[in-house]
Amino acid sequence: MDVRTSLAAQSYAQARPATAPRPAAGGSGQSTFGALANDFAAVLREGEDTARAAMTGGADPHALVQALAATELAVETAVAVRDRVVEAYQEILRMPV
Repeated sequence: MDVRTSLAAQSYAQARPATAPRPAAGGSGQSTFGALANDFAAVLREGEDTARAAMTGGADPHALVQALAATELAVETAVAVRDRVVEAYQEILRMPV
């Protein structure tokens, strides 16, 4: 075995652990995404509950407007994130191999 080959193999073995993903400081990305998804669902559920209460006379119109505005903001944010993810994916597909 050539000395250069041995040095290359050692360098590769040392560099390989550096490429392993590290967990985020606040937790894993999966749990962060899950928390965001749960928050999004909670905002939508709250908006639906407030709308249902307003239809039966259990909530004032001001609370309904606030809940609808929060729901609209959450949906617009989710759509903007989705658009950015799709845009990034399309950019990756356009990269030359």
